[in-house]
Amino acid sequence: MANFYTDTPELKFHLNHPLMRRIVELKERNYTQKDKFDYAPHDYEDAIDSFEKVLEIVGEICGDIIAPNAESVDHDGPQLVDGHVQYAPGTVVNLDALNKAGLMGMSLPRRFGGLNFPIVPYIMAADMVSRADCGFVNIWGLQDCAETINEFATEEQKMRYLSRVCKGETMAMDLTEPDAGSDLQAVMLKATYDEKQGTWLLNGVKRFITNGDGHISLVLARSEEGTTDGRGLSMFIYDKNDGGVTVRRIENKMGIKGSPTCELVFKNAKAELCGQRKLGLIKYVMALMNGARLGIAAQSVGVCEAAYREALAYAKDRQQFGKAIIEFPAIYEMLSLMKAKLDAARTMLYETARFVDVYKTLMHISEERELTKEEKEEMKKFQKWADMFTPLAKGLGSEFANQNAYDAIQVHGGSGFMKDYACERIYRDARITSIYEGTTQLQVVAAIRFVTSGNYLTKIREYEAEQIKPELETYRRILVAMTDEYEAAVKKVVEVNNPEYIDFHARRLVEMAGYIIMGYLLLSDTNRDHNYWKTTEIFVKWARSQNAQRADFIKNSSVNDLGKFKME
Repeated sequence: MANFYTDTPELKFHLNHPLMRRIVELKERNYTQKDKFDYAPHDYEDAIDSFEKVLEIVGEICGDIIAPNAESVDHDGPQLVDGHVQYAPGTVVNLDALNKAGLMGMSLPRRFGGLNFPIVPYIMAADMVSRADCGFVNIWGLQDCAETINEFATEEQKMRYLSRVCKGETMAMDLTEPDAGSDLQAVMLKATYDEKQGTWLLNGVKRFITNGDGHISLVLARSEEGTTDGRGLSMFIYDKNDGGVTVRRIENKMGIKGSPTCELVFKNAKAELCGQRKLGLIKYVMALMNGARLGIAAQSVGVCEAAYREALAYAKDRQQFGKAIIEFPAIYEMLSLMKAKLDAARTMLYETARFVDVYKTLMHISEERELTKEEKEEMKKFQKWADMFTPLAKGLGSEFANQNAYDAIQVHGGSGFMKDYACERIYRDARITSIYEGTTQLQVVAAIRFVTSGNYLTKIREYEAEQIKPELETYRRILVAMTDEYEAAVKKVVEVNNPEYIDFHARRLVEMAGYIIMGYLLLSDTNRDHNYWKTTEIFVKWARSQNAQRADFIKNSSVNDLGKFKME
């Protein structure tokens, strides 16, 4: 029997990070919930034990059910039947297994039937499910849309909808349209309030909607007649039981084929306003997308893990010229870098998840009582860090997923091009991670302000000041030199005082900051556990070479070069 939790000690390592004690204390309101719910933990150790037991169940389901079903799900895919989605048989089995184990609504409050887990163990579950089947996590993992309802809906709406999610109903977020992809201000799906029926009615088309035929959907629609920008958009809750939405088609995709990506037609579909009018894009979508981007970062780490394991197993087994190909430098160097990128993406993912956990939990506590001055400052600090790190976790993590999937094919050689091997599916699945929920280029747009404002540099210097074991000083010196190089590159670009020039170098600068931060996080991991030493050494040396290339390009460029890159 395979277990994706117990065979990945890195998960337990991150689950036991020092900041988790503070996160659990906040989430459990200093363990007062034990008086209301018999399955609430009595202390920190009890909570961690509960997380581990649940994650072991997830790991077992991933190893014994979801992963073995992945190839058939990829082959069968969902079907369109009478205007609605019919999942592949393997998908139905997967959902049934997770639902019976009570693994929907993991992070939702207990009063709705959830487990009240912090985001960190939920993201670990998503990490494992993604390793098992990248496409399936888009169905199970969309339960994180429920957090938007938990944050902004009325108490009555929360009780009605979140209890259904905890019982196993699926969700979707209906944002994009044929003429409104990344530019959500252009959304035109119309929301009209019908006085006679006492309900909102939605009319229009949505496109590229993941799990578009889910039971409960969050729909971005134009509620203010005559508007054309984001200020006229509101967020609505659509219940599939009320009807009014049909699936026009299921997209025929390159990868994640088990996940239905739908074009939807709304015809007088009844819906409820979620939160306040006019804040759909300005406030609610931003919160929704940040959660979704953290989910894609977890998906990317799962893909990194799957690709690395497939490549490693093949390299150990494949014989050429009288020995296993893992013995050849060209192969073992490739594998060692795949592992380093995997560990770097994972440590960035869980650092980000911890930041989100602290600020989100304090935000919910602020709805129950007034925060102390110290708590307000703590929430503000962690929210800023979460905003800074989310585009790095999603952007760099998804790029590493694509690189690892590419290298897994390369290690397999010609065999990797055949559908006989899982790496072929993993390669196709990986490609979407750097596209949906905001392309890598959009993650750079989100991150560059933290470059030009100096926020990343400040956080890097904080990592630099942390105490480490003397034997790790060599790697800190490398990272300090990389930071000085990064600071000089930022200064050169910013001093030009040309927005287009900043945009031109934005990805280079964001990646430089990200690689340094990843290096420090791995250094911190090594300080806690010597097993990370090799990964840290490989990643830091690789990152140094990557940053040197970017710094050199910036050093030898000028604003006059911009025109040379513009295509006619």
